[in-house]
Amino acid sequence: MSRLDSMLRRLAAQRDGLNWAAEQIGPLPGDVVDLGLGNGRTYDHLREILPDRRIWVVDRVLQCHPSCTPPEADFLQGEAEPMLRKLVESGHKIALAHYDFGFGIKEKDVAEAARLSPLIAQIMTPGGLIVSGQPLVGFDPLQGPETIAPDRYMFYRA
Repeated sequence: MSRLDSMLRRLAAQRDGLNWAAEQIGPLPGDVVDLGLGNGRTYDHLREILPDRRIWVVDRVLQCHPSCTPPEADFLQGEAEPMLRKLVESGHKIALAHYDFGFGIKEKDVAEAARLSPLIAQIMTPGGLIVSGQPLVGFDPLQGPETIAPDRYMFYRA
């Protein structure tokens, strides 16, 4: 598969997975968190499909497209662990989390996701959903939409 086809498959899976998860959380109380802002495409999509939810964003740097900049009060800039601890301490609970942190080195990305999993668990509303590009630990795996290959995106219930 070409890199272009792989990227298109990943983006379609991400969109389909987020749309599915947004429907699943329905009346569940809680905010949303986008773990890894990047250029802001996912954050922009979350704003569109969940307009009535507060969307927190965590990233090391703010380098997104100007139209996708989160409000200052909702952007937690810094390393993931202290920013997740800040969310824990704030008492905000998350109904839907999107995990998209990565260094681009698979082994390092998997280890980071496993290391951060307990902190993610602490911010989640019981029954909340996590859509992740990396395997997480300590959560109940779910079968996501049938349109998404099992190895492309992972879905978990807190």
